[in-house]
Amino acid sequence: MRQVVTRAHLLKMTGKGVRVCQKVTIAKLIDLKKIDNKATLRVEKSKTKSVSLPLVSTQHQMDTNTLENAFNLQARQILDQEIARMFYSFGMPFHLARNPHYRKAFAYAANNQISGYQPPGYNKLRTTLLQNERRHVENLLQPIKNAWSQKGMSIVSDGWSDPQRRSLINFMVVTKSGPMFLKAIDCLIIEAEFPSIYWTPCVVHTLNLALKNICACSWITQIADDAMFVKNFVMNHSMRLSIFNSFNSLKLLSIAPTRFASTIVMLKRFKQLKKGLQEMAKFVKNTLLDDKWWDKVDYILSFTSAIYNVLRRTDTEASSLHLVYEMWDSMIEKVKNVIYQYERKEESEGSTFYEVVHSILIDRWTKSSTPLHCLAHSLNPRLKCFKRFFLDVDVRRKVNIEFANFSDGREGFDDLDSLNYRGQMDPKAWWLIHGLLAQPCSSSCCERNWNTYSFIHSLKRNKMTPHRAEDLVFVHSNLRLHSRNTPHYHQEETKMWDVAGDDFGSLDDYGILEIASLSLDEPELEDDDEYINLDFKFRSYI
Repeated sequence: MRQVVTRAHLLKMTGKGVRVCQKVTIAKLIDLKKIDNKATLRVEKSKTKSVSLPLVSTQHQMDTNTLENAFNLQARQILDQEIARMFYSFGMPFHLARNPHYRKAFAYAANNQISGYQPPGYNKLRTTLLQNERRHVENLLQPIKNAWSQKGMSIVSDGWSDPQRRSLINFMVVTKSGPMFLKAIDCLIIEAEFPSIYWTPCVVHTLNLALKNICACSWITQIADDAMFVKNFVMNHSMRLSIFNSFNSLKLLSIAPTRFASTIVMLKRFKQLKKGLQEMAKFVKNTLLDDKWWDKVDYILSFTSAIYNVLRRTDTEASSLHLVYEMWDSMIEKVKNVIYQYERKEESEGSTFYEVVHSILIDRWTKSSTPLHCLAHSLNPRLKCFKRFFLDVDVRRKVNIEFANFSDGREGFDDLDSLNYRGQMDPKAWWLIHGLLAQPCSSSCCERNWNTYSFIHSLKRNKMTPHRAEDLVFVHSNLRLHSRNTPHYHQEETKMWDVAGDDFGSLDDYGILEIASLSLDEPELEDDDEYINLDFKFRSYI
């Protein structure tokens, strides 16, 4: 309360029950108002934001309507929208609404007064609740077990190995009610406990184990590993596989290690491919040992480096329209310097190759550039380039008049916010308010959205109508975008909620959220430090 009175006293605010300060001059009052505006803006930005609910229609609603109050229609509509948002934001299939447990969960919550209830978290779902559910299911199966003595049943077993390579046998009980999982036991103790059980080993499996033991010899293992390395080298890259196919009519075999005699089968196919593999290896060897070939690779990377860097800097969702013009000019100049340096030519000399590259770049710029690129470039006050861009005297005079209006705070630039923040904000941020510099310079965000379409149009959803899929993609993408801009996205149990935990199980949950914070898309890591520091370099242009 004391702070409110002091603020009203110093800012000369009437109607607040306190006298205004007579010692505050007009100049000091302006400075105090600027400080107050900054503080108010910080408070507004620090307020908790959340995804707002659609407004519930209040038409034909009256407080005196007892029937409506009895059913609490407005609360029902809000709850429906929150449930729908859960589906849309996480991409949950609509048929989940048919799940009886889904319906029972909300019905139980609605019919019982459990104020302050919080849904179970990640750890509770996979530990305590899972164990409780196991006991609950066992109780549900007891009536079926009681009927086994009268109606009989069939026991079906299936052998397998767990992740620790321990041999287990699953036992299933089959009745007219369906198959029931009974238990999994360690099969190593069966013979010790039941010596009267006899078994006949599989001949094929026995021979396969014999081959496995033979191939365990060190020199055979080395040969097999070398062959596997060559196979993986060819198969794991489309270009290498294409080269391989041009030398061979047969295909490399990828034999699962669980199949019989997998090592022998693979080596047999390698023997059949001997000539083709040797020819391919000779071609690859001659290429990789050719220093002139590597010089050409370095040359290509050198003169395209500037083009690649501009592509990376503009392939973002950030506002960089005002940077394109300058980046394009400097890019062409850098390409020219590299080509002339490689060809050892002076600036006055001509280069046939550079002329071809230059004509391609200029042609692409001519087709893609718009007046907005030049205007956005000139709106940055640090660039005094009006004379360069506006050769016509009359046009340049109009531009200077408009810029003078901005500098002097006249006409369209005389509103309070424009005047207050003009000297406090950087040029790019100020012009963002006016809309022009807020435009992106690439369609990368649209291209990334096709990943969402691929997710929506999965095999389970391929019968969805295009209109419904479009609506789902719209809601799905924009809800995630909005959520990532709220403080809750980086706090507590909702931290980065849209990062799929199951996809990172091999990492043991270490560093997942740090990885995901690199971009709006699904986590993608690059070893290029330049890309990780892209934001810093991007800001250096401003």
